[in-house]
Amino acid sequence: MPGTGIFELSRRNLLISSAATVAATTVTRGAAAQSGGEIMKHTSSVSLKVNGQVRDLDVDNRTSLLDALREHLHLTGTKKGCDHGQCGACTVLVGGRRINSCLSLAVMHDGDDVTTIEGLGQPGNLHPMQAAFVKFDGFQCGYCTPGQICSSVAVLEEIAANIPSHVTLDLNAQTSVSEGEIRERMSGNICRCGAYSNIVEAIVEVAGTKA
Repeated sequence: MPGTGIFELSRRNLLISSAATVAATTVTRGAAAQSGGEIMKHTSSVSLKVNGQVRDLDVDNRTSLLDALREHLHLTGTKKGCDHGQCGACTVLVGGRRINSCLSLAVMHDGDDVTTIEGLGQPGNLHPMQAAFVKFDGFQCGYCTPGQICSSVAVLEEIAANIPSHVTLDLNAQTSVSEGEIRERMSGNICRCGAYSNIVEAIVEVAGTKA
């Protein structure tokens, strides 16, 4: 078709010109938003109350809560497993609620109350859940155990607060400490050794009921 080559060339030049204009405008706006003497800040000061003690840190803004605990505060009980929020080995309690610390930035928790496995109990003065894990052999290699225990403590708090799960049958009744409820609520904590039945027994023991 006559003129097709010229039309395509003009269209191509138009697209290139438009893209260049957009890029130049973006750079100009970015430069205008930041004054000449201003330097982008990559670190922040964070104050965390960890296991009852206030800890002040200067961290890279990209530092996860997990890395802040392990690398900055040397609380290595909390484990780094998949680092993608899929295994639960990094579970800690923030304000009494369990979170995957690998998925949360330290700067998001300025002023928060954080409890790690070290804050639940110590040798000679174990938390009841820690003692139950020992009694029922709720671990083998032990790598996932800190996260499992922190999550177990939160599970009993959730049930006591009557917070339903996906397997709760009656939303109007008090949630029961059943094997189904425990397994559903603990499903985010993976045990490669397969000590799940022992973990359930340990949680039931602490709850003081029969599954």
